[in-house]
Amino acid sequence: MTKVLLVDDDPFFLRISEDFFKPYRDIKVETAGSPFEAIPKLQTGCYDAVVSDYEMPGMNGITFLKKIREQSINVPFILFTGRDNKDLMFEAMENGASAYLRKGGDPEIQFSTLSRQIEEATREKGGMN
Repeated sequence: MTKVLLVDDDPFFLRISEDFFKPYRDIKVETAGSPFEAIPKLQTGCYDAVVSDYEMPGMNGITFLKKIREQSINVPFILFTGRDNKDLMFEAMENGASAYLRKGGDPEIQFSTLSRQIEEATREKGGMN
């Protein structure tokens, strides 16, 4: 079982994400409404991956990634954003993101792609149980 922390400031997106992940029985999703809520959860060390939005109040996804890396939290990090920006993608990867995925389009395809990225990132890190 892979335990994923999904971080997004949109409560509706968090709810529908939990629903779309239900068919993926090997992925357990927990949510946080902000990086500030997520950091204490990550400090417990019980997550195999983080999936984070980019645009959030108070701290964007790249700053969030840098903060958790500064604290030696080295779980795979996937930036999952509505922004289609190559510079942002490169910045995410340069700061240790495992993947950059764009939100939008068919939700079933989007979450299928995201689940594969989670599986690949955790397998590379040795986190698939």
